[in-house]
Order: sequence, then C-alpha cells, then structure tokens
Amino acid sequence: MTDQRRILVVEDDSTIALALQSRLLAEGFEVRIAGDGMEALAAYAKAEPDLVVLDRLLPGLDGVEVCRRMQAARPVPVLMLTALGEETDLLVGLGVGADDYLTKPFSMRELVARIHALLRRVERAAQLAHEDRVIRVGDVEINTAERRVFVRGAEAQLTRTEFDLLRRLAERPGHVFERERLLSDIWGFSEAAATRTVDSHVRALRRKLGAGVVRTVHGVGYALVKP
Repeated sequence: MTDQRRILVVEDDSTIALALQSRLLAEGFEVRIAGDGMEALAAYAKAEPDLVVLDRLLPGLDGVEVCRRMQAARPVPVLMLTALGEETDLLVGLGVGADDYLTKPFSMRELVARIHALLRRVERAAQLAHEDRVIRVGDVEINTAERRVFVRGAEAQLTRTEFDLLRRLAERPGHVFERERLLSDIWGFSEAAATRTVDSHVRALRRKLGAGVVRTVHGVGYALVKP
C-alpha cells in the first residue's frame, strides 16, 4: 500500500507529457499519462487519481468534455492547461469543474506550486467537513459543512476553488481583499503576475451567483457585497 498521491497527466504532446511526468515523479507523486480524451477517461476510472492535469485541447474528446465526464463520475481536483488566451475559453473550463488553470507556456515550478495548493485545499476541506456552519450574506447562503451554496434558494454548482474563494470573501463581507492576499489564502502563493487567476475565478463566480454579488475595487481587489 502506498501513500503516494496519484496524478493523471492528460496531454497529447508527448514532449510536454514526459517532462511533466519526470518533474512530478521527482516531487514524489505517482504519475500516469494519457494522450487523448478516451484514454484519459479509461485511466481515470482505473487509477482513481487524486488530481488531474488536463490539457484543454485534445484529439477526439476535448479537455472540457473530459473534465465534465470526470466530475460527473467522481469529483476530483483538475488543473487545466490551455494555450488559449481567450477569457471565454478559460471560463468554459472553470464552468465544467476545473479548479484552476495554467496558460502555456508555463514554468514547472508554478505548476508544482498549483498542484500542491490544490491538494492542500482538498485536505483542508476534509478537515472542515464536520464544521456545522451556515454563512448568509444577502441572497447567498453558504453551507460550509456540505460545501453547498444557494442563491435565493436555488443551488449554485461551484468548483472547489470557487467555493473556497467565496467562503473567504464571505468571512468579512464588505472588506476589500487584495488580489495578492487571495492568491496566498486560496492558491498558496502570491505572485503579482498570477493575479489574473483570481480575476478569472471571480468572473466565474459572477456568472453563477449573479453580477452584483462580488464588487471590484479597481487596482486593489474584491469584496463580497453587503446587503
């Protein structure tokens, strides 16, 4: 029996896939590679990975559809890789259950940092699973024990990262959180160059909760709007 975390790398570029495998093996992970969407789904069902690194553009089934099917079968943290710079493409990936994303080209150091941060959030969520707390801010209700969010009684389907971001903002409604602070609190690092990650997740939250839930303070960060 091994305590190694299992990571599934889904990438059709063999050079990138092997480089990712080599680095993640050096980090102490157990790594499996898949080169297309159908192979990824088969490997996912067999290996039951703790985290998936998933390319957005794949032959056959694309990364969005692969992510959707994985999350429907068994929720798992997904770090999506994309060569697409369009905001809509990033939001589509986040909308089907990807927890985070990296735009190619990326540094291996940053990828490893994102993976560790995602796994830490999973552990934190498990530790808080017994916490019986409901946070209400205006029309939004956050059940922290069940990790469920309701807007005017209707459930909103949030990813793990979106939930953690919303809960952080809800801890101090009206307080303006700097982007770098949110990066540090949620993603586990605070590089100014990565603040677009926060912006993309806030946009995803607004799409799911309503445009008026999170307020932008230009040049600073974000705040949950107080009723």
